[in-house]
Amino acid sequence: MQIIEGVSPYDGALTAYRVVAHDGDVLGSEGVTPLVVVHGGPGCTLDYLLSLTDLVRPGRPVVFYDQIGNGRSTHRPDAPASLWTVEFFLGELDALLDTLGIAGSYDLLGQSWGGMLGSEHAVRRPAGLRRLILANSPASMPRWRRAALELRAQLPEDVQRTLDAHEAAGTIDSAEYRSASDVFYARHVCRVVPQPPDVAATFAQLDADPTVYRAMNGPTEFHVVGSLREWSVEDRLHRIQVPTLVINGRYDEATDDTVAPFVDLIPDARHHRFEDSSHMPHWEERAAYVDVVARFLDA
Repeated sequence: MQIIEGVSPYDGALTAYRVVAHDGDVLGSEGVTPLVVVHGGPGCTLDYLLSLTDLVRPGRPVVFYDQIGNGRSTHRPDAPASLWTVEFFLGELDALLDTLGIAGSYDLLGQSWGGMLGSEHAVRRPAGLRRLILANSPASMPRWRRAALELRAQLPEDVQRTLDAHEAAGTIDSAEYRSASDVFYARHVCRVVPQPPDVAATFAQLDADPTVYRAMNGPTEFHVVGSLREWSVEDRLHRIQVPTLVINGRYDEATDDTVAPFVDLIPDARHHRFEDSSHMPHWEERAAYVDVVARFLDA
């Protein structure tokens, strides 16, 4: 196994990437189709997806990267909120594919926000995209917000009161609000206790610089007030022309309703729900997840 790390230039910044490949595999060569993994957030890092290293096979390297503003890539904490757009991150993805020399043939797995970005990438029909995996992602943020409110209403009443009070007072950075939020996260984001170290590493980096997350999403998963609040790709999904696997978990904040348009409107789509998982089945049911995804990529 070989690990290749480097940076890709984009918009005056640097995107840090990590490629995990079988010995002898060369990116861009015949017979090598990498899987590009796009992380969520917006504002997370590649760390929490490193379990997908299990998908590396001869001829299938896995490419991870930190989106600009996050992790090991260039940070821009003083940038105006208007910088952080879907178009900005689509451009970054295209630049990465070009830097690595893989734009002619690749598969793509987007998790959560990464799947939103992946669907936006796929509706443009890039010539090199072979297969698409949309994992734990909403087809629209209005669906996501509706599902989040339904799940929030199932939290203990004292937790709901605490969330409501701090949101009304504007004290969402308080320890009490964060503690109440953690109840939601433990049910619907990652049910593994304790959190895997790679997941904890991503959350620690998100806490250290929440610039992108706050601008595009908001303070929490269920209090969406950022620029993505009304985002939707539903009316363009018919344009996706590659085989697509849609994934979610039974306890996922990406509920069946939030992923339904992907399944119903992408011409060649199939759906797999992990029955013992929430938003991170790649950790919660790691072996089963790798098996399902690998069989799809090998089909």
